[in-house]
Amino acid sequence: MQYKFKVLAALATAGLAFGASPALAYIGPGAGLSLLGALWGVVAAVAAALLFLLIWPLRRLMRRQRSVPRPAAAERSTERPQGSTPAQGR
Repeated sequence: MQYKFKVLAALATAGLAFGASPALAYIGPGAGLSLLGALWGVVAAVAAALLFLLIWPLRRLMRRQRSVPRPAAAERSTERPQGSTPAQGR
């Protein structure tokens, strides 16, 4: 049964392939390059969108980490030592 199915499928495929008429459609070099350029643009746009969606959570996490004050930074004093003036740093 398996062998008969393979032979029948091969004959049907050959009959369909050889029975098809030529399409008579020619794409010249200019139209072909335009088609490839448009296809490349669509592929690049979809890839950029997917990359943006994948990177978005990482960017959000990094922004959260930057906005959270660190304990060491919160304990630092913003006052200048006594006797110092801003002009002394020059």
